[in-house]
Amino acid sequence: MNSVTGFLSHFIEPSPQAALLVILNLIVIESLLSIDNASVLATLAMALPEKQRVLALRIGIVLAYIFRGLMLLFANLIMQINWLKLLGGTYLLYLCFDFFYTKFLVQNTGGQTYNAKEPRKLPGLNTFWSTVIMVEIMDLIFSIDNVFAAVAFTRNIYLVCTGVFIGIITMRIVAGYFVKLMGRLPFLNTVAFIVIGILGLRLCFDFCCTYFPDNVICHMLAHKGVDMYFSLLTATIFFLPIVSSFALGWPKKSQ
Repeated sequence: MNSVTGFLSHFIEPSPQAALLVILNLIVIESLLSIDNASVLATLAMALPEKQRVLALRIGIVLAYIFRGLMLLFANLIMQINWLKLLGGTYLLYLCFDFFYTKFLVQNTGGQTYNAKEPRKLPGLNTFWSTVIMVEIMDLIFSIDNVFAAVAFTRNIYLVCTGVFIGIITMRIVAGYFVKLMGRLPFLNTVAFIVIGILGLRLCFDFCCTYFPDNVICHMLAHKGVDMYFSLLTATIFFLPIVSSFALGWPKKSQ
């Protein structure tokens, strides 16, 4: 009994309230990343004929589960490889930049989007298998991304694994509800990428603090309660516009 209690205590360090807040944030972020994952995979497959497109996405979804399962097994190892924090943080910042840059381009071209490009062919492969391989590369990146996003919230390996596991579940269940919510509240897409950008900045700072620890930001990040405060900040950024939209009518909901 004591061993079970000791094991469960790892999930609620430093406090049950902090752990619950981290998990709630992970549910939101992992769900949003799963949506982003699905949209990227769909975009890659769009240039294929319909039957091949469906097959490519099915293969992609199956391997996405496998990759996320592997990330769950190796989460502790990934957390110990410091340069991966920089890689993951840079990638999250890229997602944020790409979203706002694309949004700026669309707004300044009268709402026009890019024309679909012909699918790229990898050497020695046809269009279908080239697309499948590109889909799997994105799957692998997003699977590692699940760990990076979780690590940005907490260093607790048990909570990180919980976050990755949530990422596996949300690919099938929660993401669909977020798609509907974001359809009704389109401003959430912008808010979500602001939060993802903040996560990227924290990972990059964590990497830098390993080598340059003597500065104000690194001392703040080393504070015992920083995970809880950081989670509270990102939750506020995400949920405050929702409350404001329903209570005050701003930001506007879709018609």
